Amino acid sequence: MDFSFSKKEEKFRHELRTWLEENLPEGWLHGDRKLPEDMNEYSRFLRDWQRKLYEGSWGAIAWPKAYGGREASLIEEIIYQQEMVRVSAPPLVNYVGIHMVAPLLMQMGSDEQKSAYITKIISGEEVWCQGYSEPNAGSDLTAIQTTAVKKGDRWVINGQKVWTSFGHLADRCFLLARTSKGEKKHHGITVFLLDMHQEGVETRPIIQMDGEHDFNEVYLNDAIAYDSDIVGEIDCGWQVMIALLMHERTGIGGQVFTLEQQFQDLVTMAKEWTEDGQPVIKKESVRNALVDLYAKSRGSLLNYYRNLTKTLKNGQPGSEGSLDKLIVSEATQELFALSVSIQGPHGILWKQDAAIGDSYWQKQYLYSFGMTIGGGTSEVQRNTIAERILGLPKDLGR
Repeated sequence: MDFSFSKKEEKFRHELRTWLEENLPEGWLHGDRKLPEDMNEYSRFLRDWQRKLYEGSWGAIAWPKAYGGREASLIEEIIYQQEMVRVSAPPLVNYVGIHMVAPLLMQMGSDEQKSAYITKIISGEEVWCQGYSEPNAGSDLTAIQTTAVKKGDRWVINGQKVWTSFGHLADRCFLLARTSKGEKKHHGITVFLLDMHQEGVETRPIIQMDGEHDFNEVYLNDAIAYDSDIVGEIDCGWQVMIALLMHERTGIGGQVFTLEQQFQDLVTMAKEWTEDGQPVIKKESVRNALVDLYAKSRGSLLNYYRNLTKTLKNGQPGSEGSLDKLIVSEATQELFALSVSIQGPHGILWKQDAAIGDSYWQKQYLYSFGMTIGGGTSEVQRNTIAERILGLPKDLGR
């Protein structure tokens, strides 16, 4: 495999770098990257950033030009991801909309849905979340209990969703609800595009162990949706959901570049952090752990490239995204566990301690536990890999 880039691709990289230098928030390239703490200001900051990306045609480069994209090649997508990681660009508040909902609507949505939502998604005008998990239906989404009942010209939805990322900032939700009881658990599920700004929707924050607020509980009490809000066919939402997950796990696979950057940051920290007057990287145990992590990081990158090559040939992402997600999420968790271990007793301290600064490594360590859960747990990914890639028999417990 040739890992070099063509002149055209390097020209694309230069164009993006130039745009970032001119458009990133003031001070960002010099390390002043503090996001607003107030939730309203935080939302406004990220929506403004999304709007700026859209206006520069950098909001979703792989999308068709008709929807505001650049029809970028997979190689250009790789370059884009690399450059965004290189400058630690602000996060996408509309990650769910950009990487999952809009591509799914392009694939399976009605003309009216495409017209109504896609431009608002890429511009940041409307932020999306997804309503999948429930208190008794996490990894097994066939066990959802949220119901949608047809009454006249509308659907009345009742139930609860949990672990809803960005639900407190979202305008709309890609929601799974049970519309009938089929002979098989997968039947009778329907996907709705739900308006979050209505009386029947209540969002409550879930504060994580790192002190941040990304997740939410969402309570649905006679929330309303219409036939025009349904994606695909009534009772056939399982196929729609599987298609969306393919897009989700493709986006997660791109985190291999973040993992590479985090590894380099860890090496730098190991060179600067001292124990008994010596950099900890001089310790044989630390060097051995770093070499092991490097092998995993590099292996995840090469495997990602291999899966991208297959996607390039087939035209659609496949189950290999589960392999990317599994490897990257578990390697990331291992990396941050090593980072706090390297800091010794300081590793258990929080940002109030001057020795660890803003407690970046501690916060990332705590957050890393969610990476093996969100987007499908590691156990679910292993089942998918076994059944859909290796061709092994289905899990008898499912």
